[in-house]
Amino acid sequence: MAKSNKAEAHSRPHASRSRPAQSRAADLDRLIHEPIRLGIVSALAVNDTMTFNQLKDLLKTTDGNLSVHARKLEDGQYIACEKYFEGRMPRTEYRLTAAGRRALETYLDHMEALIRATRES
Repeated sequence: MAKSNKAEAHSRPHASRSRPAQSRAADLDRLIHEPIRLGIVSALAVNDTMTFNQLKDLLKTTDGNLSVHARKLEDGQYIACEKYFEGRMPRTEYRLTAAGRRALETYLDHMEALIRATRES
C-alpha cells in the first residue's frame, strides 16, 4: 500500500519535492540541449561571428557533424549563416540571432533552476 501511495504522489505535480525539478527538465529547449549545438550557440554568444573551421576546431568535431548541427540551429532560426569567397577560398561564417540569444538565456535560466532544485532536494 505504501508503494502505491508513493507512486500516486509522484504522479501529482505538487505532491513531490522532486516533481518541480522534473518539470523544469522537461522544459529544456531540446534544440539547444544537444552538446554540439549548445557548444555552437555558447561560442557564438561570446563571439560576434565564427567561421565553420573555428567552430569545428573549438568543438573538436567533424565537418559532417558540425554541418548537421549548425543546419538544425539555422532551421530553428537560432543562428544565421553567411557563405562567401575570400579570394578563391569559400568561407562560411555563423552568428547568433536575437532569437538564438533569447533561447540560450531561457535555456540557462532553466538549467540554473534545475540545479538549484536538485541541490535543495
